[in-house]
Amino acid sequence: MKTTKILLAGMLFISIFSTSCKSWNKSQKGAVIGTAAGGAVGAVVGKVAGNTALGAIIGATVGGVTGAVIGHKMDKQAEEMQKNIPDAKVVRVGEGIVIEFSSKILFGTNQATLSTEAQGNLDKLVTILQKYPDTNIEQQGHTDNTGSASHNQTLSERRAAAVASYLSRNGIAASRLTSVGYGETVPKYDNSTEEGRAQNRRVEFLVTANEKMKAEANKEAGK
Repeated sequence: MKTTKILLAGMLFISIFSTSCKSWNKSQKGAVIGTAAGGAVGAVVGKVAGNTALGAIIGATVGGVTGAVIGHKMDKQAEEMQKNIPDAKVVRVGEGIVIEFSSKILFGTNQATLSTEAQGNLDKLVTILQKYPDTNIEQQGHTDNTGSASHNQTLSERRAAAVASYLSRNGIAASRLTSVGYGETVPKYDNSTEEGRAQNRRVEFLVTANEKMKAEANKEAGK
């Protein structure tokens, strides 16, 4: 169902794009798809798909040759993360990286205090993030639909903030970090099963290029 929604959103964008820009050449269209597919379309696709990570990554898209350079840099980081953080799901998306930890790896039930094991997992992530300082990191907290919506919203915010605080205390510049809580509003998995609910209790990290990386990629693309 979600795949269908993503395709429908993408088709809607292509339809609007095609009818309004018929006079443009391929290079012009390619550049606009790469950049305009950012903010507005990213938000639409992300919301329709029920995947805030997807929307945010698309929203940070640069596109064109510069985007390809950024993507190559992200490939290297993602490979290191996959190799060194086995407890995390690491997925390359567009010009960014999505890292997903289930909350049971980071937190006790209904808690927002990082366990010793959680700190060990985050230390592995910190080591890699320090090697690649030219990125922004957004921490997104999510819950299942058990309990009240207000409680889940607060819990997700506290968990995202706890992660951001830990990263900051361990050498990741606060200027790189943004924490957001979504409560139960954006389930990625099936809340009607225990397994699905457990997977929805998650924290996701979105790694995207900062302005310095974009500028350097742009220079490299022009060579």
